[in-house]
Amino acid sequence: MNCIYKDPSAPIEARVQDLLSRMTLQEKIGQMTQIERSVATPSAIKDLSIGSILSVGGSGPFENAKSSDWAAMVDSFQKAALESRLGIPLLYGIDAVHGNNNVYGATIFPHNIGLGATRDVDLIRRIGAATALEVRASGIHYTFAPCVAVCRDPRWGRSYESFGEDPEIVKMMTSLISGLQGQPPQGHPSGYPFLAGRLHVVACAKHFVGDGGTRNGINEGDTISSYDELEKIHMAPYLDCISQGVCTIMASYSSWNGTKLHNSHFLLTEILKDKLGFKGFIISDSEGLDRLSNPHGSNYQQSVLSAISAGIDMVMVPLRFELFLKELMHLVESGKVPMTRIDDAVERILRVKFVSGLFEHPLSDGSLLATVSCELHKKLAREAVRKSLVLLKNGKDPKRPFLPLDRSAKRILVVGRHADDLGYQCGGWTMTWDGKGGRITTGTTILDAIREVVDDKTEVTYEQNPSASTLAGKDYSFAIVVAGEGPYAEFGGDSTELKIHFNGAELISIVADKFPTLTILISGRPLALEQQLLDKMEGLVAAWLPGSEGGGVVDVIFGDHDFQGRLPITWFKNVKQLPMHAEDNSYDPLFPIGFGLTSKNEILKG
Repeated sequence: MNCIYKDPSAPIEARVQDLLSRMTLQEKIGQMTQIERSVATPSAIKDLSIGSILSVGGSGPFENAKSSDWAAMVDSFQKAALESRLGIPLLYGIDAVHGNNNVYGATIFPHNIGLGATRDVDLIRRIGAATALEVRASGIHYTFAPCVAVCRDPRWGRSYESFGEDPEIVKMMTSLISGLQGQPPQGHPSGYPFLAGRLHVVACAKHFVGDGGTRNGINEGDTISSYDELEKIHMAPYLDCISQGVCTIMASYSSWNGTKLHNSHFLLTEILKDKLGFKGFIISDSEGLDRLSNPHGSNYQQSVLSAISAGIDMVMVPLRFELFLKELMHLVESGKVPMTRIDDAVERILRVKFVSGLFEHPLSDGSLLATVSCELHKKLAREAVRKSLVLLKNGKDPKRPFLPLDRSAKRILVVGRHADDLGYQCGGWTMTWDGKGGRITTGTTILDAIREVVDDKTEVTYEQNPSASTLAGKDYSFAIVVAGEGPYAEFGGDSTELKIHFNGAELISIVADKFPTLTILISGRPLALEQQLLDKMEGLVAAWLPGSEGGGVVDVIFGDHDFQGRLPITWFKNVKQLPMHAEDNSYDPLFPIGFGLTSKNEILKG
C-alpha cells in the first residue's frame, strides 16, 4: 500500500489524511498526549504512540546540562518514537521564553516586559530567530512562547511575561513568532500553521485568553468583562499571531466570567477555531485538566470530557498519562466523546508535525551547537538590554542631568545584591521554573560590566548590604544602587504590596543620604516608590529583568548609548490605585505608560 504520508512531495493535507486513516484509536489518543520527560520511557513512547514530551521548568538530563547533552536526550526519545508502528515523530517542547533559558550556557534575553519597553519590532523578530537556533541546537522543536498576555494589573505574578498593558504594544511584539517560526510567504493562508525549516521552531501563543486581566491580578483568577472588551483588549494580539501562522495556542488556567478557559467551548472552538480560523492545535497548560476540579485532580474523567469537548487538542498531562489515556479511551468507546472530535484534534497535531518537517528531519543537527551563546547572540541580547532601559529620573535639577556617569571618577560605590547576581538579573524561568540567585549560568553581571568599562585608575567598591555606620566617613564620587525583586514565577509572584525586596528602599535611602546616587531597579514590573525616596535619588533607571548580558546596562549609564526605552506599563503612585490604565478618568500615575527620558532629559516620543 502506497504510504502517502511518508512522501515529502505530497500535499500536507493529503499526508495528514493518509496517516490518520492508518491510525488506531490508541495511536490517535497517544498523539493527543504530552508527557514529562521524567516519566517518559522508550516502551511507553513506542507502544502508546505518545505525541509529545516536554521538560517542565528545571527538568533536564542533569544539573547544568549543556545543549549537546539535551540534544542527546531528546534524540534518544525520538528514536523510540520512530520505532513505533507508524513511525510518527515526537514534538519535544520547552519553555524557552527569554532565550533557551532552561539550558546552561544559553543566551538569556530580557524578559518580555523589558522587550515591550523597546517598541522595536525588528529587534524582537531577531531575538526570536536567535532563540530558535539555540533551541534547535538542543534538539528541541517546540517552545511555549510567546506569552501575548495584556497585563492590566502589575500585582499579577506573571507581569514580566507580558509585553505591556496596551494591546497595541503586545500586537507589535508578536513579531517574535516570525523570528521563531520564520516569515510566512505572501499569500500564506491566515490561520494555517507555518514553519520555515530546520533553523526554526514551533511557537505557541499563550495563554488564551484574558490571563492578564484577572480581578486584582490574581494568577489563574477570573477576568470579568464583556465579550467586546475581551476581544478588544485580550484577544487582539492573537489575530496577529494567527496571521503569522502560529502553529499552536495554549489555553489559559484562568477563567472568563466564571468559566475556566479549559472548559470554554465558546472561546476555544466557536471563536478561536471557527471564527478566527485557527488551523493549528490548541494545547492545555500543565495539569490544566486537573485544575478543572476541586480538589485538583479529582473527578478526572469529567475534567477530560469537558476539556476535550471544549476544543483542547493536545493535553499537557504531564505525569499521570496512563490515567489520561485510559479515561479518554473510555469516553470515546462509550460515545461521550465523538470520533469526529478525536480526528479533528489529531489532524491538527499531524498538520503541525508535517509543516515543521519533523518527518523528514526528526533528529538534532549538531552543526547548530556553535550558535549557542555565540558572539552574535550575546551582542543581540546586549542590544536588547540597552534598548529596554527606561530612564525615569535624571538629576534632582532637570537642568543639570546626572547621567551619563563619569567612567573616570576617582571612587565609585556599587551597592546591592542585584548588582552581582546573575540569577536575580535573569529572573524567573531561568534554569528552574521560578529562578534562583547566584551564578546560575554564564553571563555578565552589572558589577562585572562596571569594572570592565571604568578607567584603570578608578576605584570600584562593592558593598552588598551596607549600613549607615559602615558608610560613615567614606568618600565616593557617586553611588550606584542596584535593587529590585528576587526571582519568582506564576502565583509565587502575586503581590498586593509590590515592595522592593530585601529592604531595598531602606538601602537606597541610606546610600542616597550620603552620596549622589543612581538607582537601577531590577524587577518584572513597576514597584512601590515613595516620593520621599524618589526625591533623594539623582537618577532612576528601570532595567526590568535584563538577562545574561549586564553589559547592556553599563553601555547606557556611562553614555556609550543613549536611553531609548519607554514604559510599557503604568508606574503607579500607590498600590491602592490599582488597577489603573491610561484611559481611566482618574489616571494619576507616578509615571505614565510611554514615559521615558533621554540623558539630556528630553521626553522620548512614540
